[in-house]
Amino acid sequence: MDLKVIIDDELYTLNVPEEIVRGATDAFDRIDRELDNGWQMGRDWVESPGLEDRIRIVGDKLLTALEREDHDLGRVMAAYILNRAPDLDTLTLDTSGEIRNSELRYR
Repeated sequence: MDLKVIIDDELYTLNVPEEIVRGATDAFDRIDRELDNGWQMGRDWVESPGLEDRIRIVGDKLLTALEREDHDLGRVMAAYILNRAPDLDTLTLDTSGEIRNSELRYR
């Protein structure tokens, strides 16, 4: 499955094996449990992130993984996004540190 990500006006198409998108539910559930405790999104603390906030948070983790060339972490973060938001077409990641500025575009 493909996830289109825009970083600083560059379009990347991340190919994630469908087996990971469909089969890594334990890892995705761990991510959700972590996010259930709230998350710092830029300057704001979000007590209970909704789905789109979760996608933005995981997108920020994906950005970090790509910057560090941590392909395993990046693959899991992309798979989480594809699993939780299968209708997402493009994720434009904010690189200024303001997670809430990341944009989600659906099909």
